Amino acid sequence: MSGSIYGTIFKVTTWGESHGKAVGAVIDGCPAGLLLCEDDFKNDMSRRRPGSGKLSTKRNEDDAVEILSGVFDGKTTGTPISLIIYNKDQHSADYSEIAKLYRPGHADYCFDKKYGFRDYRGGGRSSGRETAARVAAGVVAKKILTSVGVKIKSRAEIPKLPEILDESDSYGGTIECVVSGLCAGVGEPVFDKLDAKLAQAVMSIGAVKAVSFGAGFSVAEMKGSENNDIFYTKNGEIKKANNNSGGILGGISDGSDIIIKCAVKPTPSISKPQKTVDSDGNSREIEIKGRHDISIVPRAAVVVEAMTAITVVDGLLVKMTNRIENLKN
Repeated sequence: MSGSIYGTIFKVTTWGESHGKAVGAVIDGCPAGLLLCEDDFKNDMSRRRPGSGKLSTKRNEDDAVEILSGVFDGKTTGTPISLIIYNKDQHSADYSEIAKLYRPGHADYCFDKKYGFRDYRGGGRSSGRETAARVAAGVVAKKILTSVGVKIKSRAEIPKLPEILDESDSYGGTIECVVSGLCAGVGEPVFDKLDAKLAQAVMSIGAVKAVSFGAGFSVAEMKGSENNDIFYTKNGEIKKANNNSGGILGGISDGSDIIIKCAVKPTPSISKPQKTVDSDGNSREIEIKGRHDISIVPRAAVVVEAMTAITVVDGLLVKMTNRIENLKN
């Protein structure tokens, strides 16, 4: 399977399946000398951890991260950092009845067509469980960003959540992620635009179905005089009066906040009866058993932060190669 490696200089590889022994990440290109220990992962991993809220699956994983390589005496060594998260509460038997059924909203049918067979235990590689590895890698990226004054925060919203939940169904929502403190000049002007890379990173999260920046889709209804961000100078620094661009112009960061918003679909695993077909093409009815999120949105926010952080760190490292003065320094 290709496509499990992301990044140019700061490269992240994720591995593992939902119901395998473990999931994990390998990070290549992290600078040496960064303070890093296993306790650093606890906060973000707990935000993504299953069983952590009333809308979350009851699968109870502690999601403790173990560092296997790349750290010595509490500092990164500049060699690949290997991280592992053991799966301890997988119930594979919950999926045995649907081994030949294609679950609506899932990638079961697509995996069969691509590979000729599939891991039906929770979706295998396409499961949201894979994002635990992304969050772990994101912790390392965030530590690098914090050291240079860049902050990332997110806000999740579930607009249609009723007071009384229908626990047999699921709900979607939106996540807004803001990057503040990033210098101007990060990103490339053609295929590797910063917004293009961020869109790829966020869209690679399985539940995300749309991504926008700044004013987003509303720019289609604006005039140029309304959409253009106005520049001015304050205390010798160039600023913008507004931020419809979402902090990126021509694919390059402009020094203002980068504002990303994404739409997250309802969790596809629901216990309501649904019509489908089996692998032989026979019409069937399916009720998905097991433990599933009523909404993935609150847990997905930290995943969006992680992919954003990984992309921004990679962009910063690439920026260092853009000028001969940087190499000389």
